[in-house]
Amino acid sequence: MFSADDNSCMARALRLAQHGLMSAAPNPRVGCVLVRDGEVVGEGWHERTGQPHAEINALQQAGSRAAGATAYVTLEPCCHQGRTPPCTDALIAAGVTRVVAAMEDPNPQVAGQGLTALRTAGIDATAGLLAAAAEQLNAGFIMRMRQGRPWLRCKLAMSIDGRTAMASGESCWITGDAARADVHRLRGRSDAIMTGIGTVLVDDPSLTVRIAGLAEDFQQPLRVILDSNLRTPPDAKLLDLPGETLIFTGAVDADNEARLTRTGIGIVTLPMQDGKLDLPAVLQHLGSLQINEVHLEAGATLCGAMLQAGLVDELVIYMAPHLMGEAARGLFALPGLEQMSERVKLSISDVRAVGDDWRITAKIDK
Repeated sequence: MFSADDNSCMARALRLAQHGLMSAAPNPRVGCVLVRDGEVVGEGWHERTGQPHAEINALQQAGSRAAGATAYVTLEPCCHQGRTPPCTDALIAAGVTRVVAAMEDPNPQVAGQGLTALRTAGIDATAGLLAAAAEQLNAGFIMRMRQGRPWLRCKLAMSIDGRTAMASGESCWITGDAARADVHRLRGRSDAIMTGIGTVLVDDPSLTVRIAGLAEDFQQPLRVILDSNLRTPPDAKLLDLPGETLIFTGAVDADNEARLTRTGIGIVTLPMQDGKLDLPAVLQHLGSLQINEVHLEAGATLCGAMLQAGLVDELVIYMAPHLMGEAARGLFALPGLEQMSERVKLSISDVRAVGDDWRITAKIDK
């Protein structure tokens, strides 16, 4: 169905889409390549919400050469009026004769209707080329469209014997400079960085993206604190850094809220479940804010609770080449696991060296 040239052109479109990793949200990351008579005549990607989509940027570059071209796009072209006009209309008007999409758009406003509109106009429109790569690129957007919540990536750093901190709580630094820089790239592609109140009280983290050469207009991800009893100190470092902070709590405490309430800080009170925050409700609320990807950096208690609630979609674990001993702290608090049949099963998708450390990426078998 698809030729070697088709595969090559779609791979190029996927690489273009990656330019929007840290800027396209809450929209999906999309790339487009226009090819006519074996020659690339236009290409583009979606840079940020409110600006032209990938197809429009490619069409503008191609001009009149778009007539008779094939458009390779990493996501089904939109067919509805949003902040920008429908891309299907632009492709039809430009005289494109074939459209190959990597995948259908899970947005209910599109969901196959874009391809149908193109076919109705006489354009050969198909989907399914390099779909797995396209889905991986927009896992958060797809999750939000289908389940109403963001994709949750849990990042952890450990010694080779699976320890995240010494018994005293000391944990700086387990991994080396290269691994820590890699973490900032993961933070940068996320819409929110989440932690628990325990980490705030012990480590006073910044939860910001710090990458050399970061664009001046880069918007720091939303910082999210899960704080059941609203113990966040008013002088916590992250409350005064650029960007916004959202605190989820189950406590109704007017005095503490008054101490925390200021520009850039929001407090959301949710019902408690068995004395703890309702974690699915937290993610559903973030989904309502158009958060696609959440990057979780927290201690064993919150990471374990998210895992046991079935809310962790991906683990990224950095393993350092040293031993910290049996008294040091582990990765997850997972009470109740007593038999081998109760193990949490993982599917490892990637293992690679990052400086002196190793990065393991795994999905949770659900």
